[in-house]
Amino acid sequence: MVKASEAAAGQRKIAAISTAYFVRSHSDDIITRELEGYWINEKFYPPPIRISSLYQDQIHEADVGQKLAMAYGVAIKKSIGEALTLGTGKLAVDGVIIVGEHGNYPWNDKQQQLYPRFEFFSAVVDEFRKSGRVAPVYTDKHLSYDWSKAKRMYDWSKELGFPMMAGSSVPVTFRRPELDIPPGSEIDSALAVGSGWVTDGGIFHNLEVLQCFAERRKGSETGVRAVQHLAGDAVWRAAEQRLWSKELMMAALSRAERPGKGRPEDVRNPVLCLIEYNDGFRGGALMLPGLVNEYLFALRLKGEKAPRSTLLYDPPENSNNFSMLVHGINQMLMTGATPYPVERTLLTTGALSFLMESAARGHVRMETPMLRITYQAPAQSYYAHGKGS
Repeated sequence: MVKASEAAAGQRKIAAISTAYFVRSHSDDIITRELEGYWINEKFYPPPIRISSLYQDQIHEADVGQKLAMAYGVAIKKSIGEALTLGTGKLAVDGVIIVGEHGNYPWNDKQQQLYPRFEFFSAVVDEFRKSGRVAPVYTDKHLSYDWSKAKRMYDWSKELGFPMMAGSSVPVTFRRPELDIPPGSEIDSALAVGSGWVTDGGIFHNLEVLQCFAERRKGSETGVRAVQHLAGDAVWRAAEQRLWSKELMMAALSRAERPGKGRPEDVRNPVLCLIEYNDGFRGGALMLPGLVNEYLFALRLKGEKAPRSTLLYDPPENSNNFSMLVHGINQMLMTGATPYPVERTLLTTGALSFLMESAARGHVRMETPMLRITYQAPAQSYYAHGKGS
């Protein structure tokens, strides 16, 4: 296979693959920034790549993708294959952006929306195989609702040797304050606290928040041994059993900029995701519907009495939390180097899949030997510095 670094010099041509494209959709948040450029704090970044083609699986009633494509000279294609080959019969782009979020797609009984991320990715890989050439691929959010499909996507990237990046904007957005820890830190406990979006798409964000800190613990990442989904009164009983820390919850809540009213214990349907790692470390993600509508986090380092906490800022007015994500996508498209390991997303995808299975089976503890995913956290945490806007 020809590597992306061997592609011709000059502005790289990128195929954009979208489920649905309307204002404030993820396609708008990501692809439009690649067309128009983006701001990080007070600095403007013009797009270093060129979106050459666009495939849309669905046309939303408030679609903007078609008009933006015409305005920027982007070829609108009727299939993923055509978007990648540009009418040449072989791979004609230097990278692929897949945004499989939003649109009218079914749900299963596990509260998972069946976005066709795997099918999109598979179609891209098919073109790579036919052309004998590969290119970097970014795919938005978790890899798939199904663990076996997610693992296959990851395995294809290793088999064919193309750079792969995934995940959402939340772990890489601005942190208020800028909480960071070096690799090898001795973490005693950690808790992500998030909103009432408790289907798989919302829980994923909170798992990512947990993982982008947990992966920096001493010994690096060892993978997840077991998960359990809890809801309602069982959440507070788990706190009494010391399975998670109310002190960390309060430390995280202290960082909220848009706090709701009332006590956490009065939330009608809290949800807790417990994560047991192979090295014995335990972490959690707590969702408090009606009280929290932000992404908050707290941890305690060994030897420290007071927890450390932060807000991972999600600006509702302009979606600028996506700018740092797009910046990282461009790094990967231009150099082949990802700003954080795709294994982070693979692990959170797997944990999420089995957490939704746990909920469907009556909130049982799920052993996850298949999630023995090991990797090294990056030397420098990748996120947007400064206050943000």
